[in-house]
Amino acid sequence: MGKFLILLAFLLSQAACAQQIEAFSPVSADHSISAVSRYPNAVAPAKVGTYSGSAKSGAGYFYDEVFEYRDWLHPENGAKPLAGDEDYFAAFAQYEPALKFSETTPGAEPPLALVRQIESINEPSPGVFEWTKEERITEWKVEWLLDSHREPDSITKFLSEHGPPKK
Repeated sequence: MGKFLILLAFLLSQAACAQQIEAFSPVSADHSISAVSRYPNAVAPAKVGTYSGSAKSGAGYFYDEVFEYRDWLHPENGAKPLAGDEDYFAAFAQYEPALKFSETTPGAEPPLALVRQIESINEPSPGVFEWTKEERITEWKVEWLLDSHREPDSITKFLSEHGPPKK
């Protein structure tokens, strides 16, 4: 019986050490904001890591808020298989810690920004632009954040500059 209990204790300790998470979910969340950042900080740092891992990708031309920065981790590229063979992510309130994490963690890709778009631009075909007034949450390349925060006249200006294509 003693050997059985020792074996059981060993197996339980091993299971506790092997963190497992659901696919496409956060493995960790860093809510901290320290210094001035090159990119906008998360609008609600306490909520970082609570947003769904399923999001649209790109588009819209403008964003209203940054929810978090995400470093996606890929087991096929060397990340720990915490969700089996599926991808998962680490979430951050500020860009710089996300970048450092991606540079020092096996299987991590560079940060993406999870943004909220209240109004945006849809491009159903090349050169055809539509003003969309419905909320959308999407992942963006971080560099897209520069000069694309939606201001009251951003979409009006964009549409006047990029109107319907010339025939």
